[in-house]
Amino acid sequence: MSGGAPPIDFSGLIREGDLVVCGQATAEPVTLTEALMAQAGDLPSFRMMVGPIFSDTFSASCGPGVSFQSYGVIGNARRLAKAGRLDVIPSNYSAFCADFAARRHKADVVLVQLAQAGDGRLSASLSNDYVIDAARSARLVIAEINPDAPFTFGAEWPEDVQIHVRVPARRPPVELASPTLDDVSRRIAAYAAGLIADGSTLQFGVGRIPDAILSSLSHARNLGIHSGLINDAVVDLIERGVVTNAAKGIDAGITVTNQVIGTSRLYRFAHENRAVSVRPTSYTHGQGVLARIRRLVAINSALQVGLDGSVNSETLNGVTIGAIGGQLDFVRGANASPGGRAIIALPATASDGTSRIVANVETVTTPRADVDAIVTEWGIAELRGCGLAERARRVITIAAPEHRDALSAQLRSPGR
Repeated sequence: MSGGAPPIDFSGLIREGDLVVCGQATAEPVTLTEALMAQAGDLPSFRMMVGPIFSDTFSASCGPGVSFQSYGVIGNARRLAKAGRLDVIPSNYSAFCADFAARRHKADVVLVQLAQAGDGRLSASLSNDYVIDAARSARLVIAEINPDAPFTFGAEWPEDVQIHVRVPARRPPVELASPTLDDVSRRIAAYAAGLIADGSTLQFGVGRIPDAILSSLSHARNLGIHSGLINDAVVDLIERGVVTNAAKGIDAGITVTNQVIGTSRLYRFAHENRAVSVRPTSYTHGQGVLARIRRLVAINSALQVGLDGSVNSETLNGVTIGAIGGQLDFVRGANASPGGRAIIALPATASDGTSRIVANVETVTTPRADVDAIVTEWGIAELRGCGLAERARRVITIAAPEHRDALSAQLRSPGR
Protein backbone atom coordinates (compact mmCIF):
# COMPACT_ATOMS: atom_id res chain seq x y z
CA MET A 1 0.00 0.00 0.00
CA SER A 2 1.18 3.53 -0.70
CA GLY A 3 2.83 5.40 2.17
CA GLY A 4 1.17 8.05 4.29
CA ALA A 5 -2.14 7.96 6.09
CA PRO A 6 -4.39 4.97 5.31
CA PRO A 7 -7.17 5.73 2.81
CA ILE A 8 -9.77 4.70 5.38
CA ASP A 9 -9.83 3.78 9.06
CA PHE A 10 -11.85 0.59 9.51
CA SER A 11 -11.98 0.80 13.30
CA GLY A 12 -15.60 1.24 14.32
CA LEU A 13 -16.75 0.12 10.86
CA ILE A 14 -16.06 -3.61 11.20
CA ARG A 15 -18.01 -5.43 13.89
CA GLU A 16 -17.46 -8.80 15.51
CA GLY A 17 -18.55 -11.62 13.19
CA ASP A 18 -19.17 -9.41 10.15
CA LEU A 19 -19.20 -10.92 6.68
CA VAL A 20 -17.15 -8.62 4.47
CA VAL A 21 -17.66 -9.09 0.72
CA CYS A 22 -15.28 -7.55 -1.79
CA GLY A 23 -15.11 -7.42 -5.56
CA GLN A 24 -13.42 -10.42 -7.11
CA ALA A 25 -10.64 -10.97 -9.66
CA THR A 26 -9.68 -7.71 -11.43
CA ALA A 27 -12.65 -5.97 -9.77
CA GLU A 28 -10.96 -6.22 -6.38
CA PRO A 29 -10.90 -2.73 -4.79
CA VAL A 30 -7.23 -3.01 -3.88
CA THR A 31 -6.99 0.36 -2.13
CA LEU A 32 -9.68 -0.83 0.29
CA THR A 33 -8.65 -4.47 0.65
CA GLU A 34 -5.01 -3.59 1.31
CA ALA A 35 -6.07 -1.12 3.99
CA LEU A 36 -8.39 -3.68 5.57
CA MET A 37 -5.73 -6.39 5.68
CA ALA A 38 -3.17 -3.93 7.10
CA GLN A 39 -5.56 -3.06 9.93
CA ALA A 40 -7.01 -6.56 10.44
CA GLY A 41 -4.95 -7.28 13.55
CA ASP A 42 -6.57 -4.34 15.34
CA LEU A 43 -10.14 -5.14 14.32
CA PRO A 44 -12.77 -7.53 15.72
CA SER A 45 -12.84 -10.97 14.12
CA PHE A 46 -14.60 -11.04 10.76
CA ARG A 47 -15.18 -13.26 7.74
CA MET A 48 -13.96 -12.27 4.27
CA MET A 49 -15.74 -13.51 1.14
CA VAL A 50 -13.45 -13.57 -1.88
CA GLY A 51 -13.62 -14.96 -5.41
CA PRO A 52 -10.64 -15.52 -7.72
CA ILE A 53 -7.66 -13.55 -6.40
CA PHE A 54 -5.13 -12.07 -8.82
CA SER A 55 -3.54 -9.57 -6.42
CA ASP A 56 -1.11 -10.11 -3.55
CA THR A 57 -3.49 -8.59 -1.00
CA PHE A 58 -4.56 -11.63 0.95
CA SER A 59 -2.05 -13.84 2.73
CA ALA A 60 -2.05 -16.53 5.35
CA SER A 61 -0.16 -14.17 7.67
CA CYS A 62 -2.99 -11.63 7.89
CA GLY A 63 -3.84 -12.68 11.45
CA PRO A 64 -6.12 -15.25 13.09
CA GLY A 65 -9.04 -12.82 13.38
CA VAL A 66 -9.83 -13.09 9.67
CA SER A 67 -11.38 -16.17 8.12
CA PHE A 68 -11.85 -16.56 4.37
CA GLN A 69 -14.60 -18.07 2.26
CA SER A 70 -14.93 -18.53 -1.49
CA TYR A 71 -16.81 -20.54 -4.11
CA GLY A 72 -13.53 -22.05 -5.31
CA VAL A 73 -9.75 -21.98 -5.27
CA ILE A 74 -8.66 -19.80 -8.18
CA GLY A 75 -5.49 -17.76 -8.67
CA ASN A 76 -3.79 -16.62 -5.48
CA ALA A 77 -6.64 -18.05 -3.41
CA ARG A 78 -4.51 -21.21 -3.56
CA ARG A 79 -2.17 -19.63 -1.00
CA LEU A 80 -5.03 -19.32 1.49
CA ALA A 81 -6.26 -22.83 0.73
CA LYS A 82 -2.79 -24.33 1.14
CA ALA A 83 -2.52 -22.70 4.56
CA GLY A 84 -5.92 -24.05 5.59
CA ARG A 85 -7.37 -20.55 5.74
CA LEU A 86 -10.05 -20.88 3.01
CA ASP A 87 -13.47 -22.45 3.48
CA VAL A 88 -14.88 -23.44 0.08
CA ILE A 89 -18.60 -23.26 -0.66
CA PRO A 90 -19.28 -25.97 -3.27
CA SER A 91 -21.73 -24.16 -5.49
CA ASN A 92 -22.33 -23.48 -9.15
CA TYR A 93 -21.37 -19.88 -9.83
CA SER A 94 -24.91 -18.98 -10.88
CA ALA A 95 -26.32 -20.39 -7.64
CA PHE A 96 -23.64 -18.70 -5.54
CA CYS A 97 -24.58 -15.33 -7.00
CA ALA A 98 -28.31 -16.06 -6.68
CA ASP A 99 -27.81 -16.83 -3.00
CA PHE A 100 -26.89 -13.18 -2.40
CA ALA A 101 -30.02 -12.03 -4.21
CA ALA A 102 -32.07 -14.41 -2.06
CA ARG A 103 -30.13 -13.37 1.07
CA ARG A 104 -29.00 -16.89 1.86
CA HIS A 105 -25.62 -15.17 1.94
CA LYS A 106 -25.97 -11.83 3.69
CA ALA A 107 -23.13 -9.35 3.64
CA ASP A 108 -22.61 -6.90 6.47
CA VAL A 109 -19.94 -4.82 4.74
CA VAL A 110 -19.30 -4.57 0.99
CA LEU A 111 -16.11 -3.22 -0.60
CA VAL A 112 -16.45 -2.43 -4.29
CA GLN A 113 -14.43 -0.82 -7.08
CA LEU A 114 -16.45 1.54 -9.29
CA ALA A 115 -15.86 3.61 -12.40
CA GLN A 116 -17.44 7.03 -12.75
CA ALA A 117 -18.59 8.65 -15.98
CA GLY A 118 -18.23 12.36 -16.62
CA ASP A 119 -21.89 12.91 -15.76
CA GLY A 120 -21.47 11.23 -12.39
CA ARG A 121 -22.99 7.87 -13.25
CA LEU A 122 -21.29 4.88 -11.65
CA SER A 123 -20.51 1.45 -13.06
CA ALA A 124 -19.38 -1.77 -11.40
CA SER A 125 -16.87 -1.73 -14.25
CA LEU A 126 -14.96 -5.01 -14.43
CA SER A 127 -17.48 -7.39 -12.86
CA ASN A 128 -21.26 -7.59 -12.59
CA ASP A 129 -21.43 -10.52 -10.23
CA TYR A 130 -22.82 -10.83 -6.69
CA VAL A 131 -21.53 -7.56 -5.25
CA ILE A 132 -24.54 -5.44 -6.20
CA ASP A 133 -26.97 -7.91 -4.62
CA ALA A 134 -24.72 -8.16 -1.58
CA ALA A 135 -24.74 -4.37 -1.30
CA ARG A 136 -28.55 -4.18 -1.38
CA SER A 137 -28.82 -5.64 2.10
CA ALA A 138 -25.44 -4.65 3.59
CA ARG A 139 -25.13 -2.40 6.63
CA LEU A 140 -22.20 -0.58 5.05
CA VAL A 141 -21.12 -0.15 1.41
CA ILE A 142 -17.69 1.38 0.77
CA ALA A 143 -16.79 2.24 -2.82
CA GLU A 144 -13.35 2.83 -4.24
CA ILE A 145 -13.75 5.21 -7.20
CA ASN A 146 -11.05 4.28 -9.68
CA PRO A 147 -10.40 6.69 -12.58
CA ASP A 148 -8.50 3.94 -14.41
CA ALA A 149 -11.40 1.47 -14.25
CA PRO A 150 -13.45 1.35 -17.46
CA PHE A 151 -17.04 2.57 -17.43
CA THR A 152 -18.88 -0.47 -18.78
CA PHE A 153 -22.46 -0.67 -19.95
CA GLY A 154 -24.71 -3.32 -18.45
CA ALA A 155 -22.93 -2.92 -15.09
CA GLU A 156 -24.34 0.49 -14.14
CA TRP A 157 -24.62 0.86 -10.38
CA PRO A 158 -28.33 0.93 -9.40
CA GLU A 159 -29.51 4.26 -8.01
CA ASP A 160 -31.46 2.49 -5.26
CA VAL A 161 -28.33 0.80 -3.82
CA GLN A 162 -26.79 3.22 -1.36
CA ILE A 163 -23.05 3.89 -1.14
CA HIS A 164 -22.17 5.04 2.36
CA VAL A 165 -18.47 5.87 1.95
CA ARG A 166 -16.46 6.81 -1.14
CA VAL A 167 -12.67 6.58 -1.29
CA PRO A 168 -10.39 7.56 -4.21
CA ALA A 169 -8.33 4.70 -5.60
CA ARG A 170 -4.59 4.84 -5.08
CA ARG A 171 -3.66 2.51 -7.93
CA PRO A 172 -5.02 1.20 -11.24
CA PRO A 173 -7.16 -1.94 -11.35
CA VAL A 174 -5.55 -5.36 -11.01
CA GLU A 175 -4.34 -6.75 -14.33
CA LEU A 176 -3.95 -10.35 -15.48
CA ALA A 177 -1.65 -10.82 -18.45
CA SER A 178 -2.21 -13.57 -20.99
CA PRO A 179 -0.26 -16.73 -20.12
CA THR A 180 2.58 -17.98 -22.28
CA LEU A 181 1.38 -20.74 -24.59
CA ASP A 182 3.22 -24.06 -24.70
CA ASP A 183 3.27 -26.97 -27.13
CA VAL A 184 0.65 -28.97 -25.21
CA SER A 185 -1.85 -26.13 -25.10
CA ARG A 186 -1.34 -25.48 -28.82
CA ARG A 187 -1.94 -29.14 -29.66
CA ILE A 188 -5.11 -29.15 -27.57
CA ALA A 189 -6.22 -25.96 -29.28
CA ALA A 190 -5.68 -27.44 -32.74
CA TYR A 191 -8.11 -30.25 -31.95
CA ALA A 192 -10.63 -28.05 -30.18
CA ALA A 193 -10.68 -25.49 -32.98
CA GLY A 194 -12.00 -28.22 -35.29
CA LEU A 195 -15.17 -28.37 -33.18
CA ILE A 196 -15.86 -24.64 -33.51
CA ALA A 197 -17.84 -23.87 -36.65
CA ASP A 198 -18.25 -20.46 -38.26
CA GLY A 199 -21.07 -18.59 -36.56
CA SER A 200 -20.45 -20.19 -33.17
CA THR A 201 -20.75 -18.24 -29.92
CA LEU A 202 -17.96 -18.85 -27.42
CA GLN A 203 -17.78 -19.21 -23.66
CA PHE A 204 -14.41 -19.77 -22.00
CA GLY A 205 -12.47 -19.34 -18.78
CA VAL A 206 -9.08 -18.16 -17.56
CA GLY A 207 -5.91 -20.02 -18.42
CA ARG A 208 -3.43 -21.22 -20.99
CA ILE A 209 -5.77 -23.64 -22.81
CA PRO A 210 -8.66 -21.19 -23.37
CA ASP A 211 -6.16 -18.59 -24.59
CA ALA A 212 -4.57 -21.11 -26.94
CA ILE A 213 -7.95 -22.03 -28.38
CA LEU A 214 -8.93 -18.39 -28.91
CA SER A 215 -5.55 -17.72 -30.53
CA SER A 216 -6.12 -20.59 -32.97
CA LEU A 217 -9.39 -19.19 -34.38
CA SER A 218 -8.07 -16.56 -36.78
CA HIS A 219 -9.52 -18.65 -39.65
CA ALA A 220 -13.06 -18.55 -38.26
CA ARG A 221 -15.85 -16.19 -39.31
CA ASN A 222 -18.74 -14.48 -37.56
CA LEU A 223 -17.97 -15.77 -34.08
CA GLY A 224 -19.80 -14.39 -31.08
CA ILE A 225 -18.99 -14.04 -27.40
CA HIS A 226 -21.35 -14.81 -24.51
CA SER A 227 -19.10 -15.74 -21.62
CA GLY A 228 -18.45 -15.54 -17.93
CA LEU A 229 -15.39 -13.45 -18.78
CA ILE A 230 -13.54 -11.78 -21.61
CA ASN A 231 -9.78 -11.27 -21.87
CA ASP A 232 -7.23 -9.61 -24.12
CA ALA A 233 -7.51 -12.40 -26.70
CA VAL A 234 -11.07 -11.27 -27.40
CA VAL A 235 -9.80 -7.83 -28.44
CA ASP A 236 -7.52 -9.53 -30.98
CA LEU A 237 -10.43 -11.50 -32.46
CA ILE A 238 -12.68 -8.45 -32.65
CA GLU A 239 -10.01 -6.29 -34.27
CA ARG A 240 -9.31 -9.02 -36.84
CA GLY A 241 -13.01 -9.25 -37.72
CA VAL A 242 -13.28 -12.83 -36.45
CA VAL A 243 -15.76 -11.90 -33.72
CA THR A 244 -18.73 -9.97 -35.09
CA ASN A 245 -21.51 -11.22 -32.77
CA ALA A 246 -23.74 -11.26 -35.86
CA ALA A 247 -24.93 -14.87 -35.69
CA LYS A 248 -25.75 -15.35 -32.00
CA GLY A 249 -29.50 -15.16 -32.30
CA ILE A 250 -29.61 -12.66 -29.42
CA ASP A 251 -27.61 -9.53 -28.55
CA ALA A 252 -26.57 -8.95 -32.16
CA GLY A 253 -23.30 -7.07 -32.43
CA ILE A 254 -22.65 -7.15 -28.68
CA THR A 255 -19.98 -9.05 -26.75
CA VAL A 256 -21.67 -10.21 -23.54
CA THR A 257 -19.69 -11.03 -20.43
CA ASN A 258 -19.97 -11.16 -16.65
CA GLN A 259 -16.37 -10.15 -15.93
CA VAL A 260 -13.54 -8.32 -17.69
CA ILE A 261 -10.22 -9.94 -16.83
CA GLY A 262 -7.07 -8.79 -18.59
CA THR A 263 -4.73 -5.84 -18.99
CA SER A 264 -5.12 -2.11 -19.46
CA ARG A 265 -5.45 -2.72 -23.19
CA LEU A 266 -8.66 -4.65 -22.59
CA TYR A 267 -9.89 -2.07 -20.10
CA ARG A 268 -9.39 0.74 -22.62
CA PHE A 269 -11.26 -1.30 -25.21
CA ALA A 270 -14.22 -1.89 -22.88
CA HIS A 271 -14.41 1.72 -21.64
CA GLU A 272 -17.68 3.33 -22.76
CA ASN A 273 -17.92 0.71 -25.53
CA ARG A 274 -21.56 -0.07 -26.25
CA ALA A 275 -20.50 -3.16 -28.17
CA VAL A 276 -19.43 -4.69 -24.83
CA SER A 277 -22.08 -5.46 -22.21
CA VAL A 278 -21.09 -6.56 -18.70
CA ARG A 279 -24.25 -8.29 -17.62
CA PRO A 280 -25.36 -9.87 -14.31
CA THR A 281 -24.88 -13.57 -13.70
CA SER A 282 -28.62 -14.21 -14.00
CA TYR A 283 -28.22 -13.26 -17.68
CA THR A 284 -24.74 -14.51 -18.57
CA HIS A 285 -25.26 -17.90 -16.91
CA GLY A 286 -29.06 -18.20 -17.11
CA GLN A 287 -30.24 -21.42 -18.71
CA GLY A 288 -33.16 -19.77 -20.47
CA VAL A 289 -30.79 -17.24 -22.04
CA LEU A 290 -28.14 -19.78 -23.02
CA ALA A 291 -30.69 -22.03 -24.72
CA ARG A 292 -31.62 -19.14 -27.05
CA ILE A 293 -28.06 -18.68 -28.32
CA ARG A 294 -27.22 -20.35 -31.62
CA ARG A 295 -24.26 -22.72 -31.66
CA LEU A 296 -23.03 -21.92 -28.16
CA VAL A 297 -19.63 -23.58 -27.66
CA ALA A 298 -18.66 -23.90 -24.00
CA ILE A 299 -14.91 -24.35 -23.46
CA ASN A 300 -13.95 -25.49 -19.96
CA SER A 301 -11.07 -27.34 -18.35
CA ALA A 302 -10.66 -30.07 -15.75
CA LEU A 303 -8.31 -31.73 -13.32
CA GLN A 304 -9.44 -35.26 -14.17
CA VAL A 305 -11.73 -37.08 -16.56
CA GLY A 306 -12.98 -40.56 -15.78
CA LEU A 307 -13.46 -43.45 -18.18
CA ASP A 308 -17.21 -42.90 -17.98
CA GLY A 309 -16.79 -39.25 -19.00
CA SER A 310 -17.30 -37.74 -15.55
CA VAL A 311 -15.36 -34.50 -15.06
CA ASN A 312 -13.55 -33.35 -11.92
CA SER A 313 -12.54 -29.68 -11.79
CA GLU A 314 -12.40 -29.31 -8.02
CA THR A 315 -10.20 -31.64 -5.99
CA LEU A 316 -7.08 -33.80 -6.05
CA ASN A 317 -6.21 -36.17 -3.23
CA GLY A 318 -9.13 -34.82 -1.25
CA VAL A 319 -7.91 -31.22 -1.37
CA THR A 320 -9.84 -28.50 -3.17
CA ILE A 321 -7.57 -26.82 -5.72
CA GLY A 322 -10.17 -25.71 -8.27
CA ALA A 323 -13.79 -24.69 -8.52
CA ILE A 324 -17.17 -25.66 -9.90
CA GLY A 325 -17.46 -22.12 -11.20
CA GLY A 326 -19.69 -21.74 -14.21
CA GLN A 327 -18.67 -25.03 -15.81
CA LEU A 328 -21.92 -26.91 -15.32
CA ASP A 329 -23.99 -23.79 -16.05
CA PHE A 330 -22.38 -23.46 -19.46
CA VAL A 331 -22.12 -27.19 -20.25
CA ARG A 332 -25.85 -27.54 -19.81
CA GLY A 333 -26.48 -24.27 -21.61
CA ALA A 334 -24.40 -25.42 -24.60
CA ASN A 335 -26.19 -28.75 -24.66
CA ALA A 336 -29.51 -26.89 -24.83
CA SER A 337 -28.30 -24.46 -27.50
CA PRO A 338 -29.24 -25.25 -31.14
CA GLY A 339 -26.03 -26.64 -32.64
CA GLY A 340 -24.15 -26.10 -29.38
CA ARG A 341 -21.06 -27.99 -28.20
CA ALA A 342 -19.68 -28.50 -24.69
CA ILE A 343 -15.90 -29.00 -24.78
CA ILE A 344 -13.82 -30.10 -21.79
CA ALA A 345 -10.16 -29.50 -22.67
CA LEU A 346 -7.23 -30.61 -20.52
CA PRO A 347 -3.67 -31.93 -20.75
CA ALA A 348 -3.61 -35.72 -20.65
CA THR A 349 -0.79 -35.72 -18.11
CA ALA A 350 -0.24 -33.76 -14.90
CA SER A 351 3.03 -31.96 -14.19
CA ASP A 352 4.21 -34.91 -12.05
CA GLY A 353 3.68 -37.35 -14.93
CA THR A 354 0.50 -38.96 -13.62
CA SER A 355 -2.45 -39.41 -15.91
CA ARG A 356 -5.31 -36.94 -15.76
CA ILE A 357 -7.43 -39.56 -17.48
CA VAL A 358 -8.39 -41.89 -14.63
CA ALA A 359 -10.59 -44.90 -14.01
CA ASN A 360 -12.82 -42.93 -11.64
CA VAL A 361 -12.71 -39.23 -10.73
CA GLU A 362 -12.65 -38.43 -7.03
CA THR A 363 -15.15 -35.56 -7.30
CA VAL A 364 -17.82 -35.16 -9.96
CA THR A 365 -18.12 -31.55 -11.14
CA THR A 366 -19.87 -32.27 -14.43
CA PRO A 367 -21.80 -35.56 -14.47
CA ARG A 368 -21.21 -38.04 -17.26
CA ALA A 369 -24.76 -37.50 -18.54
CA ASP A 370 -23.91 -33.88 -19.41
CA VAL A 371 -20.57 -34.48 -21.11
CA ASP A 372 -20.21 -33.90 -24.84
CA ALA A 373 -16.59 -33.83 -26.06
CA ILE A 374 -13.30 -34.30 -24.19
CA VAL A 375 -10.14 -32.91 -25.80
CA THR A 376 -6.50 -33.52 -24.89
CA GLU A 377 -3.30 -33.06 -26.87
CA TRP A 378 -3.88 -36.61 -28.17
CA GLY A 379 -7.24 -36.03 -29.77
CA ILE A 380 -10.99 -35.75 -29.26
CA ALA A 381 -13.30 -38.19 -27.48
CA GLU A 382 -16.86 -37.61 -28.69
CA LEU A 383 -19.03 -39.01 -25.89
CA ARG A 384 -22.56 -37.75 -26.52
CA GLY A 385 -24.87 -40.74 -26.98
CA CYS A 386 -22.18 -43.37 -26.24
CA GLY A 387 -22.60 -46.32 -23.88
CA LEU A 388 -20.20 -46.80 -21.00
CA ALA A 389 -17.98 -49.34 -22.76
CA GLU A 390 -17.60 -47.21 -25.85
CA ARG A 391 -17.03 -44.11 -23.74
CA ALA A 392 -14.16 -45.79 -21.92
CA ARG A 393 -12.57 -46.92 -25.19
CA ARG A 394 -12.78 -43.41 -26.63
CA VAL A 395 -11.45 -41.71 -23.51
CA ILE A 396 -8.48 -44.10 -23.34
CA THR A 397 -7.47 -43.13 -26.89
CA ILE A 398 -6.89 -39.52 -25.77
CA ALA A 399 -4.86 -40.46 -22.69
CA ALA A 400 -1.08 -40.20 -22.93
CA PRO A 401 0.26 -43.35 -24.69
CA GLU A 402 2.27 -44.44 -21.64
CA HIS A 403 -0.90 -44.65 -19.54
CA ARG A 404 -3.24 -46.38 -21.98
CA ASP A 405 -2.36 -49.97 -21.13
CA ALA A 406 -2.92 -49.39 -17.40
CA LEU A 407 -6.25 -47.72 -18.09
CA SER A 408 -7.29 -50.58 -20.37
CA ALA A 409 -6.36 -53.07 -17.66
CA GLN A 410 -8.54 -51.17 -15.19
CA LEU A 411 -11.36 -51.24 -17.72
CA ARG A 412 -11.11 -55.02 -17.92
CA SER A 413 -10.92 -55.49 -14.13
CA PRO A 414 -13.85 -57.18 -12.37
CA GLY A 415 -16.69 -54.88 -11.44
CA ARG A 416 -16.35 -52.58 -14.44
